[in-house]
Amino acid sequence: MRLGRIGGVVSAIALAATMTACGSSQKTVDAEASASSAAGGAGALIGVTMPTKSSERWIHDGDNVKSALEKLGYKVDLQYAENDIPTQANQIENQITKGAKLLIIASIDGTAITSQLQQAADNKIPVIAYDRLIRNSPNVDYYATFDNFKVGVQQATSLLKGLGVEDGKKGPFNIELFGGSPDDNNATFFWNGALSVLQPKIDDGTLVVKSKQTDFKQAAILRWDPATAQKRMEDILTSTYGSAKVDGVLSPYDGLSIGILSALKSSGYGTSGQPYPIVTGQDAELASVKSIIADEQYSTIFKDTRKLAEQTVKMADAVLKGGQPEVNNTKDYDNGNKVVPSYLLDPVIVDKSNYKEIIVGGNYYTEDQLQ
Repeated sequence: MRLGRIGGVVSAIALAATMTACGSSQKTVDAEASASSAAGGAGALIGVTMPTKSSERWIHDGDNVKSALEKLGYKVDLQYAENDIPTQANQIENQITKGAKLLIIASIDGTAITSQLQQAADNKIPVIAYDRLIRNSPNVDYYATFDNFKVGVQQATSLLKGLGVEDGKKGPFNIELFGGSPDDNNATFFWNGALSVLQPKIDDGTLVVKSKQTDFKQAAILRWDPATAQKRMEDILTSTYGSAKVDGVLSPYDGLSIGILSALKSSGYGTSGQPYPIVTGQDAELASVKSIIADEQYSTIFKDTRKLAEQTVKMADAVLKGGQPEVNNTKDYDNGNKVVPSYLLDPVIVDKSNYKEIIVGGNYYTEDQLQ
């Protein structure tokens, strides 16, 4: 990455004027902001806010970002908001008050912190959106995430593979669709990616959504809550299925998958005579990888959050040292106010056939952890 330090205020002004290139609606950067960027680097305070500790992945994300920043000599204020929007807003305000030189934000609701972002801009504090795009604000400088449309494509592809459609089975197969939280911008990317694969199969009759709940608003699970997903699955089974069987469930997140599987188990699934449907997931959470090994959940999408943390930290370091971070997408992530320059990482489908290679071989979990 571009780690060169700025020799003086004049060169700082020139570099800072270009550091937010690669997108429209760039911030106006004056001499004071340039000097602040030049003075960044080792020892600067960085505010990191994550949504919740109730999800295993966010704990890993927070720990990985904090550790990598501290290795570079930064001070880190890491906060979790337990999915409470006002709490996260207050945490960001407090970080600004403490003198943070840069903010890394994994938002709970990508539309709910506009005033805090304006406060950051007024204080010349750059903002990196972490994994979830922050919407409707010009005050988002960069975005680090995975290819979220591809995540949805992979979830749908693994569902079809598990059903045997890729091997020529014609169906019809009864499936149900679950979506992520409607206030998370990623959720619609996952949904649209999945439906780009599934809709043709629904249209030709290979797949049947027996509940007829095929709209994202019907399928969305607020705050990615497992209990809500479990209740929705229970309601669908009671109202729709009777003696019919569910063959597959599109689930966009491992936590929801656990709730869905719980509902299915309560309805008699998970036996030799009535095995679980093909259930997808995302994030390779420990409980779900164990579930895959036990032939319960079928697959998950592995997003190596160590790499996401690493890329985000590189971005932060480049910005604070007056450089321009590496991005690889400058067209797809329009937050409603600007196209945010982004870096996308590749996700990977994991199932029982390859978890040892990907998860254990990649040192994400050990064999002992998966027992």
